[in-house]
Amino acid sequence: MTAEPAGVMTEPKKQLKKRSRKAEIVKPAPQGLRMPKAVRRLQRNAPAYAMQGLVELSTRLREATGHEIIDLNRVMGFVQFAYQQRELAQRGTAYSVDDFGFDPQWTESFLSVFKVLYRDYWRVETTGIENVPAAGRALLVANHAGVLPWDGTMIKTAMFVEHPHPRHVRALVASLFMGMPILSWFLRRTGQTVGHPDDTRRLLERDELVLVFPEGVKGTGKPFKDRYRLRRFGRGGFVSTAIRAGAPIIPVSVVGSEEIYPMIADLAPVARALGMPYVPVTPFWPWLGPLGLLPLPSKWRIQFHEPIHVETYPPDAADDRNLVMALADEVRETIQKGVYENLKRRRSIFN
Repeated sequence: MTAEPAGVMTEPKKQLKKRSRKAEIVKPAPQGLRMPKAVRRLQRNAPAYAMQGLVELSTRLREATGHEIIDLNRVMGFVQFAYQQRELAQRGTAYSVDDFGFDPQWTESFLSVFKVLYRDYWRVETTGIENVPAAGRALLVANHAGVLPWDGTMIKTAMFVEHPHPRHVRALVASLFMGMPILSWFLRRTGQTVGHPDDTRRLLERDELVLVFPEGVKGTGKPFKDRYRLRRFGRGGFVSTAIRAGAPIIPVSVVGSEEIYPMIADLAPVARALGMPYVPVTPFWPWLGPLGLLPLPSKWRIQFHEPIHVETYPPDAADDRNLVMALADEVRETIQKGVYENLKRRRSIFN
């Protein structure tokens, strides 16, 4: 027999269980000095005080000059955006995204800012919005320009500003941009996905609105001297996808995006070294540094044309190359004609 170690006391398990108590979580003592109550109240009410002061300043300037110096609607748009971002940051993990990573609530929080750009900065005039269905699938096909894809943002914003039944538009982007760490996260979070036929078809089969730019980076990277001359639409892959998914094609003509970053040259060697499709040179970039990234306030027009009902064709028609190319040419010609017509309606680049 072995003796038990000295000093060790044993007791039945039932007695141990009876004497045990639940562990309590003790909060750590607050670090640093606690602000006075009056200061904390001022911090909470600071935004309201700032808005009140801004309203009073705007009223006095209007009375003194007879003009609206401070546009409170624009200011409120940015204030609303800031409040929404703060509220969304407090969601924690209590939100859901689809299998593409799309977060509708977070995406809609940007609308207050995009509406300012849409209505006040680029003064977008939209026609034909009634051609976009209030429900069901459709493939929006648009011309692409402007170095950065602001045209896609304005088309998506038009669906919320102008359409009687606002809907999200899921844009297809080049796989190159989906490989960039921060940008790819933002694009997926706001509903974009890779421009692959399988992803396009999956979205359409869910009765989504899908936006595609057949020109791709050749459209956004074309020089200013070639503005509003559409590039080739490839082999018409978007037509085949629309036929297989049974979705109508809605051509979209955009005027105004070509002038936001007038591209006068392309630093091709630098672009190849960075793995980019192009590195633009504009009258302001890179000469003005970060200021050169600000887009110019050109006058925009967006026209949604009548649908081309390719869903009337049987699915196996998607393999008919002659039919697919003929429909792709019809879509391209419709967009090109719409671009020229809207250029005529615009009095100048900025008006």
